[in-house]
Amino acid sequence: MIDSRYALLAIGAMALVTFALRAAPFIAARALRRYPQIDRLGRFLPPAIMVLLVVHTLHGAAHDDPVSGPWAEIVAAGVAMVLQYRLRHPLLSIACGTIVYVIWRNALWH
Repeated sequence: MIDSRYALLAIGAMALVTFALRAAPFIAARALRRYPQIDRLGRFLPPAIMVLLVVHTLHGAAHDDPVSGPWAEIVAAGVAMVLQYRLRHPLLSIACGTIVYVIWRNALWH
């Protein structure tokens, strides 16, 4: 059995490390603002990372389920993109895309 003090100390240490890792980019951002290369990376990387995540998801879905393929992912991503483009409401777009995906996977293919 784990001692209660040891468990609390471990949880506290994990919380401190997590907080420090999450705060580090904001602290470093102040010092790095004067470099134009960092500013360009700040504009380029978020969309590039999102594209890579979408491509990775669609590629994995095509190989994981050869019967239905990546169609559920493609349709759900399309719904989310169209809603985001039209409404500019990220939470609604993500929720609707997720709902379409879950319904497609659970109700339509199985």
